[in-house]
Amino acid sequence: MLFAKLIPESDRLDWFCANVVTEEWHFEHDAGRDLAELVAERKAAFPGNDHLIDAYATRFLETIPGNVPGSHEIVRELSARGMPLFAITNFASPFWREYRATEPLFDLFGDIVVSGDEKLVKPDARIFDLAAGRFGHEPQAMLFIDDNAANIASARDLGWQVHHFQGAPGLRADLTARGLLS
Repeated sequence: MLFAKLIPESDRLDWFCANVVTEEWHFEHDAGRDLAELVAERKAAFPGNDHLIDAYATRFLETIPGNVPGSHEIVRELSARGMPLFAITNFASPFWREYRATEPLFDLFGDIVVSGDEKLVKPDARIFDLAAGRFGHEPQAMLFIDDNAANIASARDLGWQVHHFQGAPGLRADLTARGLLS
């Protein structure tokens, strides 16, 4: 993790992640708020942490832990079987463009709805409705896979088939049971 590299003291690291670069703050950027505005506000609220807050903006890719073992293989297998693939991601627009350039797996997807571009975030029903329209399929005909229980609940309430992702083995078993993988 990026901040573990920059903050060697565990107590300070815990405080920084719990108070400065929080999930709630990051979520605002995923929802489309301007990064420069968010960074300026955070610097004003937490003086003395400017270099760390700047690192969030300039070294974001280092905050991504990496691929979930086995998940990319599943995506490739589905693609090889001709399964249409789509994605809905909570990701800030500039960070998505940066990340997307490093991840060729997304070339296999027909369309990707990015929260920062749409100014809508999961679990808001509007992002699922937008995605269904763009993907050209009724929710009941699609399987939504996500690791966040609130996102799963929202999709289920809107009629999507769902899988609460907790690892590639469980997903593989579910896809096999649905006849999507052999």
